[in-house]
Amino acid sequence: MLIRDPVHGDIELGGLEAAVLDLPEMQRLRGIKQLGTAHYVFPGALHTRFDHSIGVCAVAHRLLASLRHRGAVIPAELEELIGVAALLHDVTHVPFGHTLEDERRLFPRHDKGTRLARLLEDGLGEALRRLGVFESVAGLLGARPNTLPPWAPAVVSSTLDADLLDYLRRDSYFAGLAHDYDDRIFHYFTVAQDELALRMVKHGMDRPDARSEVVQLLRMRYFLTERVYYHHTKVAAGAMISKAVEIAIDQGLLSERDLFALNDWTLVDRLERAPPTALLARRLSRRQLLKRGYVISARTVPPESRAALVQRYHESRSARAGAEAALASALGLRAEEVIVYCPALTVMKEAAAWVETEAGLRRLNDPENAAFAEIGAIEERYAGLWRFYVFVPEQAADRSAALAAEMFGHPSEHLRGP
Repeated sequence: MLIRDPVHGDIELGGLEAAVLDLPEMQRLRGIKQLGTAHYVFPGALHTRFDHSIGVCAVAHRLLASLRHRGAVIPAELEELIGVAALLHDVTHVPFGHTLEDERRLFPRHDKGTRLARLLEDGLGEALRRLGVFESVAGLLGARPNTLPPWAPAVVSSTLDADLLDYLRRDSYFAGLAHDYDDRIFHYFTVAQDELALRMVKHGMDRPDARSEVVQLLRMRYFLTERVYYHHTKVAAGAMISKAVEIAIDQGLLSERDLFALNDWTLVDRLERAPPTALLARRLSRRQLLKRGYVISARTVPPESRAALVQRYHESRSARAGAEAALASALGLRAEEVIVYCPALTVMKEAAAWVETEAGLRRLNDPENAAFAEIGAIEERYAGLWRFYVFVPEQAADRSAALAAEMFGHPSEHLRGP
Protein backbone atom coordinates (compact mmCIF):
# COMPACT_ATOMS: atom_id res chain seq x y z
CA MET A 1 0.00 0.00 0.00
CA LEU A 2 1.39 3.39 -1.02
CA ILE A 3 0.18 6.49 0.83
CA ARG A 4 1.04 10.09 -0.02
CA ASP A 5 1.62 12.01 3.19
CA PRO A 6 2.01 15.82 3.20
CA VAL A 7 4.81 15.60 5.76
CA HIS A 8 6.88 12.56 4.76
CA GLY A 9 5.93 12.14 1.10
CA ASP A 10 5.24 8.62 -0.14
CA ILE A 11 4.89 6.06 2.65
CA GLU A 12 4.85 2.40 1.70
CA LEU A 13 3.13 -0.02 4.07
CA GLY A 14 3.66 -3.76 4.00
CA GLY A 15 0.80 -6.24 3.75
CA LEU A 16 0.52 -6.74 7.52
CA GLU A 17 0.62 -3.01 8.19
CA ALA A 18 -2.02 -2.37 5.52
CA ALA A 19 -4.27 -4.99 7.10
CA VAL A 20 -3.90 -3.32 10.51
CA LEU A 21 -4.51 0.14 9.06
CA ASP A 22 -7.87 -1.01 7.70
CA LEU A 23 -9.12 -2.26 11.08
CA PRO A 24 -12.12 -0.34 12.50
CA GLU A 25 -10.11 0.59 15.59
CA MET A 26 -7.60 2.39 13.37
CA GLN A 27 -10.16 4.00 11.07
CA ARG A 28 -11.86 5.48 14.17
CA LEU A 29 -8.79 7.71 14.61
CA ARG A 30 -9.71 9.65 11.45
CA GLY A 31 -12.27 11.52 13.58
CA ILE A 32 -9.91 12.53 16.38
CA LYS A 33 -7.78 15.62 15.82
CA GLN A 34 -4.16 15.34 16.85
CA LEU A 35 -4.14 18.74 18.58
CA GLY A 36 -7.64 18.81 20.03
CA THR A 37 -8.80 22.43 20.29
CA ALA A 38 -5.70 24.01 18.67
CA HIS A 39 -7.72 24.68 15.50
CA TYR A 40 -9.49 27.51 17.34
CA VAL A 41 -6.16 29.34 17.06
CA PHE A 42 -4.45 27.59 14.13
CA PRO A 43 -7.21 26.79 11.60
CA GLY A 44 -4.97 24.41 9.67
CA ALA A 45 -4.39 22.16 12.70
CA LEU A 46 -7.03 19.65 11.65
CA HIS A 47 -4.69 16.70 11.22
CA THR A 48 -5.75 13.54 13.01
CA ARG A 49 -4.46 10.71 15.12
CA PHE A 50 -4.87 8.55 12.01
CA ASP A 51 -2.48 10.73 9.97
CA HIS A 52 -0.03 10.82 12.85
CA SER A 53 -0.09 7.04 13.30
CA ILE A 54 0.87 6.50 9.67
CA GLY A 55 3.63 9.06 10.10
CA VAL A 56 4.99 7.32 13.21
CA CYS A 57 5.10 4.07 11.25
CA ALA A 58 7.10 5.76 8.48
CA VAL A 59 9.52 7.34 10.95
CA ALA A 60 9.96 4.03 12.78
CA HIS A 61 11.04 2.36 9.53
CA ARG A 62 13.48 5.16 8.84
CA LEU A 63 14.91 4.92 12.34
CA LEU A 64 15.31 1.15 12.00
CA ALA A 65 17.03 1.55 8.64
CA SER A 66 19.52 3.88 10.29
CA LEU A 67 20.16 1.40 13.11
CA ARG A 68 20.65 -1.39 10.58
CA HIS A 69 23.08 0.74 8.59
CA ARG A 70 25.19 1.07 11.75
CA GLY A 71 25.35 -2.64 12.34
CA ALA A 72 22.23 -3.52 14.30
CA VAL A 73 20.75 -6.90 13.36
CA ILE A 74 17.06 -6.26 12.72
CA PRO A 75 15.21 -9.09 10.99
CA ALA A 76 12.46 -8.11 8.57
CA GLU A 77 9.88 -9.77 10.83
CA LEU A 78 10.92 -7.59 13.79
CA GLU A 79 10.74 -4.43 11.66
CA GLU A 80 7.24 -5.38 10.51
CA LEU A 81 6.07 -5.90 14.10
CA ILE A 82 7.50 -2.54 15.17
CA GLY A 83 5.71 -0.95 12.20
CA VAL A 84 2.41 -2.44 13.37
CA ALA A 85 3.03 -1.22 16.93
CA ALA A 86 3.75 2.24 15.53
CA LEU A 87 0.40 2.25 13.73
CA LEU A 88 -1.40 1.15 16.89
CA HIS A 89 0.44 3.30 19.44
CA ASP A 90 -2.46 5.81 19.70
CA VAL A 91 -5.33 3.36 19.20
CA THR A 92 -6.58 4.02 22.74
CA HIS A 93 -7.06 7.76 22.19
CA VAL A 94 -10.52 9.24 22.74
CA PRO A 95 -11.79 12.62 21.49
CA PHE A 96 -9.86 15.46 23.11
CA GLY A 97 -7.94 12.79 24.99
CA HIS A 98 -5.03 14.80 26.39
CA THR A 99 -7.40 17.54 27.50
CA LEU A 100 -9.64 15.11 29.40
CA GLU A 101 -6.84 12.95 30.78
CA ASP A 102 -3.85 15.19 31.44
CA GLU A 103 -5.40 18.61 31.96
CA ARG A 104 -8.56 17.84 33.95
CA ARG A 105 -7.76 14.26 35.03
CA LEU A 106 -11.19 12.88 34.22
CA PHE A 107 -9.78 9.56 33.03
CA PRO A 108 -6.47 7.70 33.30
CA ARG A 109 -3.98 8.50 30.54
CA HIS A 110 -4.59 6.62 27.31
CA ASP A 111 -1.29 4.76 27.77
CA LYS A 112 -1.66 4.09 31.51
CA GLY A 113 -5.21 2.86 32.05
CA THR A 114 -7.11 -0.28 31.08
CA ARG A 115 -8.27 0.81 27.62
CA LEU A 116 -5.66 -1.13 25.68
CA ALA A 117 -6.38 -4.26 27.69
CA ARG A 118 -10.09 -3.90 26.88
CA LEU A 119 -9.40 -3.37 23.18
CA LEU A 120 -7.14 -6.41 23.12
CA GLU A 121 -9.91 -8.47 24.69
CA ASP A 122 -12.35 -7.37 21.98
CA GLY A 123 -12.17 -6.88 18.24
CA LEU A 124 -8.63 -5.55 18.02
CA GLY A 125 -7.24 -8.53 19.89
CA GLU A 126 -9.17 -10.95 17.70
CA ALA A 127 -7.84 -9.27 14.56
CA LEU A 128 -4.23 -9.37 15.79
CA ARG A 129 -4.62 -13.06 16.66
CA ARG A 130 -5.93 -13.76 13.17
CA LEU A 131 -2.88 -12.00 11.79
CA GLY A 132 -0.62 -14.03 14.08
CA VAL A 133 1.00 -11.08 15.86
CA PHE A 134 -1.03 -10.66 19.04
CA GLU A 135 1.59 -11.51 21.68
CA SER A 136 4.45 -9.68 19.99
CA VAL A 137 2.52 -6.48 19.30
CA ALA A 138 0.88 -6.48 22.73
CA GLY A 139 4.38 -6.76 24.21
CA LEU A 140 5.66 -3.84 22.15
CA LEU A 141 2.70 -1.72 23.30
CA GLY A 142 3.26 -2.61 26.96
CA ALA A 143 0.11 -4.68 27.46
CA ARG A 144 2.04 -7.99 27.74
CA PRO A 145 5.60 -8.93 28.67
CA ASN A 146 7.91 -7.97 25.83
CA THR A 147 9.50 -11.04 24.20
CA LEU A 148 11.37 -9.04 21.53
CA PRO A 149 14.69 -7.15 21.95
CA PRO A 150 14.47 -4.84 24.98
CA TRP A 151 15.14 -1.73 22.88
CA ALA A 152 12.34 -2.43 20.38
CA PRO A 153 9.40 -0.84 22.28
CA ALA A 154 11.43 2.35 22.70
CA VAL A 155 11.37 2.96 18.95
CA VAL A 156 7.66 3.73 19.24
CA SER A 157 7.26 4.98 22.80
CA SER A 158 10.07 6.35 24.95
CA THR A 159 11.61 9.83 25.02
CA LEU A 160 13.24 10.68 21.69
CA ASP A 161 11.35 8.27 19.47
CA ALA A 162 9.37 7.87 16.25
CA ASP A 163 6.30 9.38 17.93
CA LEU A 164 8.12 12.60 18.80
CA LEU A 165 9.88 12.85 15.44
CA ASP A 166 6.58 12.65 13.61
CA TYR A 167 4.45 14.95 15.74
CA LEU A 168 7.04 17.73 15.97
CA ARG A 169 7.25 17.94 12.20
CA ARG A 170 3.53 17.30 11.60
CA ASP A 171 2.24 19.75 14.22
CA SER A 172 4.57 22.48 12.94
CA TYR A 173 3.46 21.90 9.36
CA PHE A 174 -0.28 22.03 10.04
CA ALA A 175 -0.01 24.93 12.48
CA GLY A 176 1.77 26.85 9.73
CA LEU A 177 4.99 27.34 11.68
CA ALA A 178 8.39 27.41 9.97
CA HIS A 179 10.18 25.13 12.41
CA ASP A 180 11.83 21.79 11.68
CA TYR A 181 14.66 19.53 12.76
CA ASP A 182 17.46 18.23 10.54
CA ASP A 183 17.21 14.65 9.29
CA ARG A 184 20.78 14.14 10.48
CA ILE A 185 19.23 13.24 13.84
CA PHE A 186 18.50 9.77 12.45
CA HIS A 187 22.23 9.13 12.03
CA TYR A 188 22.81 9.37 15.78
CA PHE A 189 20.45 6.62 16.90
CA THR A 190 22.12 3.49 18.20
CA VAL A 191 21.49 0.48 20.44
CA ALA A 192 23.67 0.51 23.55
CA GLN A 193 23.30 -1.93 26.44
CA ASP A 194 19.90 -2.97 25.05
CA GLU A 195 18.67 0.65 25.16
CA LEU A 196 17.69 2.84 22.23
CA ALA A 197 20.09 5.76 22.56
CA LEU A 198 21.66 8.67 20.72
CA ARG A 199 25.35 8.28 19.99
CA MET A 200 27.06 11.49 21.07
CA VAL A 201 30.61 10.18 20.85
CA LYS A 202 32.81 9.07 17.95
CA HIS A 203 36.30 7.57 18.11
CA GLY A 204 36.20 8.14 21.85
CA MET A 205 35.52 11.88 21.51
CA ASP A 206 32.47 14.02 22.22
CA ARG A 207 30.50 14.98 19.08
CA PRO A 208 29.46 18.64 19.17
CA ASP A 209 27.42 18.13 15.98
CA ALA A 210 25.30 15.45 17.66
CA ARG A 211 24.85 17.62 20.71
CA SER A 212 23.71 20.53 18.56
CA GLU A 213 21.13 18.42 16.74
CA VAL A 214 19.68 17.05 19.97
CA VAL A 215 19.54 20.50 21.53
CA GLN A 216 17.76 21.81 18.41
CA LEU A 217 15.20 19.00 18.71
CA LEU A 218 14.45 19.94 22.32
CA ARG A 219 14.25 23.61 21.42
CA MET A 220 11.67 22.74 18.80
CA ARG A 221 9.74 20.75 21.41
CA TYR A 222 9.83 23.76 23.72
CA PHE A 223 8.79 26.16 20.97
CA LEU A 224 5.74 24.10 19.99
CA THR A 225 4.71 23.74 23.61
CA GLU A 226 4.97 27.47 24.20
CA ARG A 227 3.42 28.56 20.91
CA VAL A 228 0.80 25.85 20.24
CA TYR A 229 0.19 23.27 22.95
CA TYR A 230 -0.10 25.82 25.78
CA HIS A 231 -1.66 28.70 23.82
CA HIS A 232 -4.20 30.30 26.16
CA THR A 233 -7.06 30.18 23.63
CA LYS A 234 -6.46 26.49 22.95
CA VAL A 235 -6.36 25.95 26.72
CA ALA A 236 -9.62 27.87 27.23
CA ALA A 237 -11.44 25.83 24.57
CA GLY A 238 -10.03 22.61 26.02
CA ALA A 239 -11.10 23.63 29.51
CA MET A 240 -14.64 24.18 28.23
CA ILE A 241 -14.89 20.77 26.55
CA SER A 242 -13.43 19.02 29.59
CA LYS A 243 -15.80 20.84 31.97
CA ALA A 244 -18.75 19.84 29.77
CA VAL A 245 -17.60 16.21 29.74
CA GLU A 246 -17.14 16.29 33.52
CA ILE A 247 -20.72 17.54 33.96
CA ALA A 248 -22.00 14.84 31.59
CA ILE A 249 -20.15 12.17 33.57
CA ASP A 250 -21.48 13.43 36.89
CA GLN A 251 -25.03 13.50 35.44
CA GLY A 252 -24.71 9.91 34.18
CA LEU A 253 -24.94 11.06 30.56
CA LEU A 254 -21.49 9.88 29.46
CA SER A 255 -18.85 7.31 30.37
CA GLU A 256 -15.29 6.61 29.32
CA ARG A 257 -16.46 3.62 27.29
CA ASP A 258 -18.99 5.80 25.42
CA LEU A 259 -16.14 7.90 24.04
CA PHE A 260 -14.95 5.02 21.85
CA ALA A 261 -18.12 5.37 19.79
CA LEU A 262 -17.63 9.14 19.35
CA ASN A 263 -15.31 11.44 17.47
CA ASP A 264 -14.57 15.11 18.07
CA TRP A 265 -17.63 16.37 16.23
CA THR A 266 -20.16 13.82 17.50
CA LEU A 267 -19.01 14.35 21.08
CA VAL A 268 -19.60 18.11 20.87
CA ASP A 269 -22.94 17.48 19.17
CA ARG A 270 -23.98 15.07 21.93
CA LEU A 271 -23.01 17.59 24.59
CA GLU A 272 -24.91 20.32 22.76
CA ARG A 273 -28.09 18.22 22.82
CA ALA A 274 -27.95 17.57 26.58
CA PRO A 275 -29.41 20.42 28.70
CA PRO A 276 -26.73 20.30 31.46
CA THR A 277 -23.90 20.75 28.94
CA ALA A 278 -25.65 22.62 26.11
CA LEU A 279 -24.42 26.09 27.09
CA LEU A 280 -20.72 25.20 27.02
CA ALA A 281 -21.07 23.07 23.87
CA ARG A 282 -22.93 25.82 22.01
CA ARG A 283 -20.27 28.33 23.01
CA LEU A 284 -17.61 26.00 21.60
CA SER A 285 -19.48 25.46 18.34
CA ARG A 286 -19.79 29.23 17.87
CA ARG A 287 -16.29 30.01 19.18
CA GLN A 288 -17.74 32.09 22.00
CA LEU A 289 -14.96 31.09 24.34
CA LEU A 290 -14.58 31.93 28.00
CA LYS A 291 -11.91 34.51 28.78
CA ARG A 292 -8.97 34.69 31.15
CA GLY A 293 -10.18 36.31 34.34
CA TYR A 294 -7.26 35.25 36.49
CA VAL A 295 -3.77 34.04 35.57
CA ILE A 296 -0.74 33.12 37.64
CA SER A 297 2.41 31.41 36.41
CA ALA A 298 5.80 30.04 37.34
CA ARG A 299 7.09 33.61 36.98
CA THR A 300 5.51 34.70 40.28
CA VAL A 301 4.51 31.45 42.01
CA PRO A 302 7.43 29.62 43.70
CA PRO A 303 7.84 25.85 43.18
CA GLU A 304 6.42 24.89 46.59
CA SER A 305 3.27 26.94 46.04
CA ARG A 306 2.90 25.53 42.52
CA ALA A 307 3.07 22.00 43.89
CA ALA A 308 0.46 22.82 46.54
CA LEU A 309 -1.92 24.28 43.95
CA VAL A 310 -1.46 21.22 41.73
CA GLN A 311 -2.14 18.87 44.61
CA ARG A 312 -5.31 20.70 45.54
CA TYR A 313 -6.83 21.79 42.25
CA HIS A 314 -5.41 19.36 39.69
CA GLU A 315 -5.40 16.11 41.61
CA SER A 316 -8.67 16.70 43.49
CA ARG A 317 -11.84 17.03 41.43
CA SER A 318 -13.86 17.89 44.51
CA ALA A 319 -11.58 20.76 45.58
CA ARG A 320 -11.58 22.17 42.06
CA ALA A 321 -15.37 21.87 41.77
CA GLY A 322 -15.76 23.58 45.15
CA ALA A 323 -13.62 26.52 44.04
CA GLU A 324 -15.53 26.83 40.78
CA ALA A 325 -18.90 26.76 42.56
CA ALA A 326 -17.78 29.37 45.12
CA LEU A 327 -16.49 31.73 42.44
CA ALA A 328 -19.61 31.26 40.31
CA SER A 329 -21.85 32.08 43.27
CA ALA A 330 -19.87 35.19 44.15
CA LEU A 331 -19.94 36.36 40.53
CA GLY A 332 -23.62 35.56 39.99
CA LEU A 333 -22.83 33.10 37.20
CA ARG A 334 -24.02 29.61 36.36
CA ALA A 335 -21.76 26.90 37.76
CA GLU A 336 -20.51 25.78 34.34
CA GLU A 337 -19.46 29.33 33.41
CA VAL A 338 -16.45 29.31 35.76
CA ILE A 339 -13.57 26.94 35.08
CA VAL A 340 -10.46 26.53 37.24
CA TYR A 341 -7.60 25.24 35.11
CA CYS A 342 -4.64 23.93 37.06
CA PRO A 343 -2.30 21.69 35.01
CA ALA A 344 0.29 19.32 36.39
CA LEU A 345 3.82 20.62 36.82
CA THR A 346 5.59 20.84 33.48
CA VAL A 347 8.33 18.26 32.91
CA MET A 348 10.25 17.72 29.67
CA LYS A 349 10.53 13.93 29.59
CA GLU A 350 12.57 14.06 26.38
CA ALA A 351 15.49 15.52 28.35
CA ALA A 352 15.88 12.12 30.04
CA ALA A 353 16.69 10.30 26.79
CA TRP A 354 19.53 7.78 26.80
CA VAL A 355 22.74 9.00 25.17
CA GLU A 356 26.04 7.23 24.56
CA THR A 357 28.88 9.44 25.81
CA GLU A 358 32.62 9.20 26.47
CA ALA A 359 31.76 7.99 29.98
CA GLY A 360 29.27 5.38 28.76
CA LEU A 361 25.47 5.35 28.71
CA ARG A 362 23.98 8.40 30.42
CA ARG A 363 20.73 10.31 30.54
CA LEU A 364 20.78 13.39 28.37
CA ASN A 365 20.12 15.61 31.40
CA ASP A 366 22.74 13.87 33.55
CA PRO A 367 25.01 16.56 35.09
CA GLU A 368 28.03 14.58 33.89
CA ASN A 369 26.89 14.83 30.27
CA ALA A 370 28.69 17.43 28.14
CA ALA A 371 25.34 18.82 26.98
CA PHE A 372 23.99 19.27 30.51
CA ALA A 373 24.18 23.07 30.66
CA GLU A 374 22.21 23.57 27.43
CA ILE A 375 19.70 20.84 28.27
CA GLY A 376 19.22 22.13 31.79
CA ALA A 377 18.47 25.62 30.49
CA ILE A 378 15.77 24.27 28.15
CA GLU A 379 14.28 22.16 30.96
CA GLU A 380 14.12 25.23 33.19
CA ARG A 381 12.35 27.28 30.51
CA TYR A 382 9.97 24.39 29.87
CA ALA A 383 9.06 24.16 33.57
CA GLY A 384 8.40 27.90 33.45
CA LEU A 385 5.51 27.40 31.01
CA TRP A 386 3.17 26.34 33.83
CA ARG A 387 0.04 28.51 34.03
CA PHE A 388 -2.97 28.50 36.39
CA TYR A 389 -6.15 30.05 34.96
CA VAL A 390 -9.69 30.93 35.92
CA PHE A 391 -11.86 31.19 32.79
CA VAL A 392 -15.12 33.15 32.93
CA PRO A 393 -17.47 35.04 30.58
CA GLU A 394 -15.91 38.29 29.42
CA GLN A 395 -18.25 40.51 31.43
CA ALA A 396 -17.09 38.85 34.67
CA ALA A 397 -13.36 38.83 33.95
CA ASP A 398 -12.41 41.96 35.91
CA ARG A 399 -14.43 40.99 38.99
CA SER A 400 -13.09 37.43 38.96
CA ALA A 401 -9.46 38.55 39.23
CA ALA A 402 -9.86 40.01 42.74
CA LEU A 403 -12.01 37.13 43.99
CA ALA A 404 -9.61 34.51 42.66
CA ALA A 405 -6.59 36.33 44.08
CA GLU A 406 -8.17 36.15 47.52
CA MET A 407 -9.10 32.50 47.08
CA PHE A 408 -5.77 31.25 45.68
CA GLY A 409 -3.41 33.58 47.52
CA HIS A 410 -1.63 35.19 44.56
CA PRO A 411 -2.50 38.35 42.62
CA SER A 412 -3.37 37.88 38.97
CA GLU A 413 -0.60 38.55 36.47
CA HIS A 414 -3.04 39.19 33.63
CA LEU A 415 -3.73 42.87 32.96
CA ARG A 416 -6.80 43.20 30.82
CA GLY A 417 -6.93 45.87 28.17
CA PRO A 418 -7.28 46.49 24.42
